[in-house]
Amino acid sequence: MKAMYYDAFGKTPEIRVLPDPVPGDNGVVVKIEATGLCRSDWHGWMGHDPDIALPHVPGHELAGTIAATGKGVLRYTVGDRVTVPFVSGCGRCGECHSGNSQVCINQFQPGFTHWGSFAEFVAIDFADQNLVPLPESLDFETAASLGCRFATSFRAIVDQGRVRGGEWVAVHGCGGVGLSAIMIATAMGANVVAIDIAETKLSFAREIGAVATIDGSITGDVAEAVREITAGGAHLSIDALGSPVTCFNSIRNLRRRGRHVQVGLMLGEHASPQIPMSQVIGNELEIYGSHGMQAWRYADMLAMMETGKLDPKKLIGRHISLEEAIPALTTMDTAQDLGISVITRF
Repeated sequence: MKAMYYDAFGKTPEIRVLPDPVPGDNGVVVKIEATGLCRSDWHGWMGHDPDIALPHVPGHELAGTIAATGKGVLRYTVGDRVTVPFVSGCGRCGECHSGNSQVCINQFQPGFTHWGSFAEFVAIDFADQNLVPLPESLDFETAASLGCRFATSFRAIVDQGRVRGGEWVAVHGCGGVGLSAIMIATAMGANVVAIDIAETKLSFAREIGAVATIDGSITGDVAEAVREITAGGAHLSIDALGSPVTCFNSIRNLRRRGRHVQVGLMLGEHASPQIPMSQVIGNELEIYGSHGMQAWRYADMLAMMETGKLDPKKLIGRHISLEEAIPALTTMDTAQDLGISVITRF
């Protein structure tokens, strides 16, 4: 198979021909039709994720058709159209039994714990527990964009954030995660304030539902600006970027008993950000993480897409080739691309 490959962190990846994967007893091999390019892939390439063993094939947002199945797979057959959460559970541990496979202690993550989807084929373990069947009406590019950013944002807003209609939601960072969060919060009836340093992203945020925007590059105190717009602070705030500044501002801009959800990864030198703990205590703030979304929760998200309340296809910015994904990956920390880039040509 043709795949993106690197054998050292921070070294420019190559396109190589590698052996085709074979399914494990409980797994499948998926022929990749589309796969998203995500900032998490950049973190992995930089060496920020301890689960990655070299050499490596990245990629974790995927959609395609099943090319082969293991002998223990019962629910899926060759030719089925599927996607998979980027965090897949083993189906046997206590977290999986409680319905929380997104924090499974034996989790399988394509592109991190195992070789990923920047390739023509990828092997997926624990298939019966984790694959999500795709309706014929959903194209592969849009399905691929769900696997990390959109699904993680759905869980962050709906499950972890417990958003309610009429609430104020602040979204810090208008990349793929942030734009997804804006669309989802708006669909749930919330009023969204979008924060970024690029006017093109803020303009797009307004197009998909943000009722107010803040340019962090020219605003002296972002948290105070949020409090002014919302008449007291956000009920729910999302750090969709993952930096010490956005994390701090997201907590600081909350009203009393507000809720912060950390979605953007905080890795490497950013792993221990400053937190205004006196405000957390005095105002009884709630702080949550959001790490993917369980396969069984996709049904509600797909139902909202089916009725047109959510349209993640609007968030896809570029369709690129596997070769074009190399510079897109290595410059992701500085790129100002609008929306989600999806690899559709192999």
